[in-house]
Amino acid sequence: MKHVPSKVSVIVPVYNVENYLTQCLESLVNQTHQNIEILVVNDGSKDNSEQIIREYTRKYPEKIKSFTKENGGLSDARNFGIDKATGDFIGFVDSDDYVSPFMFEEMVMLAEKYHAEMVICNIQKVNDRGKVIQKLTQIPDMPENIDLERNFSVFSDISYFACNKLFKSELFKEKRFKRNVHFEDIQLIPQLLLECKTIAQTQSFHYNYLERADSITKTHTEKGLDILKAVEDVEVFFEKTAYSDRLLELKNFQIFEGVYSFIAYLAFVKDDDVFYKMCEMLEQFMKKRDIKLKNLLNYSRFGKNYLLSLSLKKRIFYLLFFAEQKKLIRKLM
Repeated sequence: MKHVPSKVSVIVPVYNVENYLTQCLESLVNQTHQNIEILVVNDGSKDNSEQIIREYTRKYPEKIKSFTKENGGLSDARNFGIDKATGDFIGFVDSDDYVSPFMFEEMVMLAEKYHAEMVICNIQKVNDRGKVIQKLTQIPDMPENIDLERNFSVFSDISYFACNKLFKSELFKEKRFKRNVHFEDIQLIPQLLLECKTIAQTQSFHYNYLERADSITKTHTEKGLDILKAVEDVEVFFEKTAYSDRLLELKNFQIFEGVYSFIAYLAFVKDDDVFYKMCEMLEQFMKKRDIKLKNLLNYSRFGKNYLLSLSLKKRIFYLLFFAEQKKLIRKLM
């Protein structure tokens, strides 16, 4: 009997991306994996995105299912798509990004080969001209087939983007993205990982993340505090899992996804009052978890000192940050 490939539901939330949407949809309708449904959710766009969606729906009715809803944010649009999905696996692609033609074929093959509940690929950042400006390798020191219990360091090592992963649809049976928050990936994806027994990965750079010129000027505000809240939600769920005694990995997760992600965000907060308020919140976060400066300086990822592996620009910022926060440092020593 001929093998029928598993069905993939790819959810594409759309909001005012008329300049990028065509490239995104082209990359999806031309996937070498044929058993695919592309759920395009127009989240109340006010530009010409809807016209582009209609054009592609007419052209590829067997592949694209389109929906229009009132604006509710990224999480709401993704959740809407999850509710409509009929695939064995679910993937997410942001509408200003695009993927390689072989992305879902390879990831489904790995999922089926290893009976994996989650599959991960590498990401590359590209500019508006399509030039690769940064390669983001996810878990370089692990094999294709990863038993989570025996390789639990993965929990604190991987980056929790939703877009470079393929998920067994059953993972979303009782879980959805948290609405009306920022950094919803950090809140949900670790919880999904903790439900897995086996994950798989490819070292292929299938996902192209567009570093938009207008994103550099985005205002960084108190919404960054949602990073710390997301980590707190994961901690609550972590206590209920079979991995609740893996405290070292939990602490490394708190350092990487909590402290380092938060500091990287803080680097772009321009309002001084907001900056210092957020510093105080970080101090409370670290104190509650007994995370000290030495823990940050000695933190290793993929067997390497994390600070030393960062770009010089980021290292300088961290040093300036800690130098400026002398009061914080004295309390944490």
